[in-house]
Amino acid sequence: MATTVGEIVKVLKAWAPLSLKESWDNPGLLIGSPDEPVDKLMVTLDVMMGTVDYAIEHGIQMIVSHHPVIFDGLKSLRTDTYSGRMYQKLLAHHISVYSAHTNLDSADGGVNDVLARLLGLTDLKGLVPVAEDKLYKIAVYVPESHGDAVRQALADAGAGYIGNYSDCSFTAKGEGRFKAHEGTHPFIGEIGQVEKTAEERVETIVPESKLRQTVQAMLAAHPYEEPAYDLYPLKNAGHPFMMGRVGTWPTPEPAMDVLKKIKGLLHRDALSYAGDTDVIVRRVALLGGGGAGFIKLAKDAGAQLYLTGDVKYHDAQEAIRQGIVVADGGHFGTESPVVADLCRRLEQAAEEQQWHITCETDPTSKDMLHYM
Repeated sequence: MATTVGEIVKVLKAWAPLSLKESWDNPGLLIGSPDEPVDKLMVTLDVMMGTVDYAIEHGIQMIVSHHPVIFDGLKSLRTDTYSGRMYQKLLAHHISVYSAHTNLDSADGGVNDVLARLLGLTDLKGLVPVAEDKLYKIAVYVPESHGDAVRQALADAGAGYIGNYSDCSFTAKGEGRFKAHEGTHPFIGEIGQVEKTAEERVETIVPESKLRQTVQAMLAAHPYEEPAYDLYPLKNAGHPFMMGRVGTWPTPEPAMDVLKKIKGLLHRDALSYAGDTDVIVRRVALLGGGGAGFIKLAKDAGAQLYLTGDVKYHDAQEAIRQGIVVADGGHFGTESPVVADLCRRLEQAAEEQQWHITCETDPTSKDMLHYM
């Protein structure tokens, strides 16, 4: 079936909730309308003039980028500037742009998980705490005849996960009482009479990120006009969202060998580094993009080598002080692997949703920095 920008945005927000963005960031639907139709989609790291011209030439209606196409507040929109001409072209050809930036950095399966998988790291842990998906308990009272339907609706909406167990809930049986007044349409009983019926109290756990959709799903499956339900915030620790990853390198080996392999995996013309390259690397920390400010955190996490981008001279000094090898894989080099992965996931979502769309990666995308 045909789909719209808005439907694709829903999927992207589910993968990388905007609540995970840093306060200074500007992700989201930045150009276009959620109502625009889409059958050709392109994923890129940056939206540049070459990206836009390629999209126009090939009939692409939506671009998904990592770096926001609009970052700072616009004070003017002049078409005699690079960005102004680019925005004019996008709007004139009805090309929408959605950007997922720091929210994709911290999301499960985002930039850093893709980079860790490329390097073959195992036993992954997060590096920089960002947010916690707080937990709630939902308890709903439902007639016994619809208990299974409500339990299934809760589970399908994402409630009932405890660790690697799903569909977790508890049910207690009891007697419900109520009296319907004029203007109501009771599922059970008569208007003006107190009704008693066998009910179940179904309760389960739900993360805050899925609370709204869970309540909506429960209400849709419930037979009553006015279902009785309670929501309780819990002190239990919710799922942590983290920027960066720390994991086990496939085989312990000298840092220089690890650096050579990283250079090849990231397809870098040059890989700058600092630190003692004779050290044996067992654990590697990484943070795609500009993460040089977390060198000490990487060391404290037990890593012998830290891969990130945008490493400056004094960052290299800090790595030597901390006794850890730091490798600068470049901003582009450490983030670009997510582009193909995101396109693959969108193609899979399209198949599941039966959307008739195609997705491609931006063939014009390239590192802004070059080496002689």
